[in-house]
Amino acid sequence: MLQHLKQHWFSNIRADILCGILVALALIPEAIAFSIIAGVDPKVGLYASFAIAVICAFAGGRPAMISAATGAMALLMVTLVKEYGLQYLLAATLLCGVIQIIFGLCKLGELMRFVSRSVVTGFVNALAILIFMAQLPELIGHGWQVYAMTAAGLGIIYLFPYLNKSIPSPLVAILVLTAITLYFGIEVRNVADMGALPDSLPLLLWPEVPLNFTTLEIIFPYSLGLAVVGLLESLMTATIVDDMTETDSNKNRECVGQGIANIGSGLIGGMAGCAMIGQSVINVKSGGRTRLSTLVAGVLILIFAVYLGPWVGLIPMAALVAVMIMVSIGTFNWQSLRDLKHNPTSSGVVMLATVAVVVFSHNLAYGVLVGVLLSTLFFANKIGQLLAVQSSLSADGNSRLYQVTGQVFFTSAEQFVASFDFKEQLAQVQIDLSHAHFWDITAISALDKVVLKFRRCNIAVEVIGLNQASATLVDKFAIHNKPEAIAPLLH
Repeated sequence: MLQHLKQHWFSNIRADILCGILVALALIPEAIAFSIIAGVDPKVGLYASFAIAVICAFAGGRPAMISAATGAMALLMVTLVKEYGLQYLLAATLLCGVIQIIFGLCKLGELMRFVSRSVVTGFVNALAILIFMAQLPELIGHGWQVYAMTAAGLGIIYLFPYLNKSIPSPLVAILVLTAITLYFGIEVRNVADMGALPDSLPLLLWPEVPLNFTTLEIIFPYSLGLAVVGLLESLMTATIVDDMTETDSNKNRECVGQGIANIGSGLIGGMAGCAMIGQSVINVKSGGRTRLSTLVAGVLILIFAVYLGPWVGLIPMAALVAVMIMVSIGTFNWQSLRDLKHNPTSSGVVMLATVAVVVFSHNLAYGVLVGVLLSTLFFANKIGQLLAVQSSLSADGNSRLYQVTGQVFFTSAEQFVASFDFKEQLAQVQIDLSHAHFWDITAISALDKVVLKFRRCNIAVEVIGLNQASATLVDKFAIHNKPEAIAPLLH
């Protein structure tokens, strides 16, 4: 027990606390911005970020990953808030949490095994682009001072580690740029301009909505969408953090943890949220490694927003823009561009398609879905091409042996049928399937077609060598071996 606590909580105390401070400062303006996107008061996003981060620190399946209110989730809430109001959003958040817990208990986290590396790379690159694009409104049209401060912030972020690596350079950049704006009285947008920070702690509450099927009918589509997108982004982020830290995470536990966190958020007046790749990258690249960094970030969001609001409000947005540009640069997989020349064309197409769909739709679920579908199609086509059928004629010229090697399923079924010569004058045909595997009913239908076509040509057919799995499918779905298929040929 003590060893577990040390490993997951107290093995990296100093760095985790500093990273938690950095993440909390960067999270506050994002939480406010996401609240504005969703059409709710800033405190809804801030309370959500506090609850989700703190609960995921204990219940989540990926140490050092940051979860809070996110833009992807906020976009799904806009219509619900506009048509039905905040109370229905809180109810949808609670139901979203319940659905995610059910998904986790059903072990749907294992579905990440079906997401190819090309899709993950495309997802990462698309998020890096979106993170950078999200900073442009804070840069364009705000004067040369903003550009100068952003450049200065990037300079500090990348150069300070040469002087001292024990303090996260993004935190130093935020503190230095804030001090400069205050000392010289530079007029630039700051965190306070994003929206009012809360002045009180959250309270436990229950959404003021009727508990009936009408309410369920309203919120269920939104809750399901939030649950799916939230888990998709969280599991993808967990995979990325796994790679960055060279450690494993429990994806099913993460599903349940996200669900519990969203229920907790809804019960204190917060919106639904999920893992944040940008903040998770900030945390990990700055040295955060354990659950303590996530807990510190969540607790400090509330402390900074409620008790230190006037001070936090003075942080220039240019400093946070510099941090997020650093995140986008560090998140983008630059090696993937060089790999386009060397990797298979299909991998490049999947990666680029995922990037394009996510960037243009701003919907992570669409991009990943397109990437997974393309990966599946390319894989099916590749495996289908491995089918080979060889044949040999007997010495007396009356029978032919067909030897099938490879996988027979929906993409190779037509090739399988075309490999047989039905016009040859023979007395018997033997089809050897010892080195073949039949995967689906399309393959079984193709076998039926071959056997029955030979029989209609008065050629006896013997199928041999079926492995157990293929034989089970044949026994269950084939018709060539059924009495009703054989009987007409006897008359």
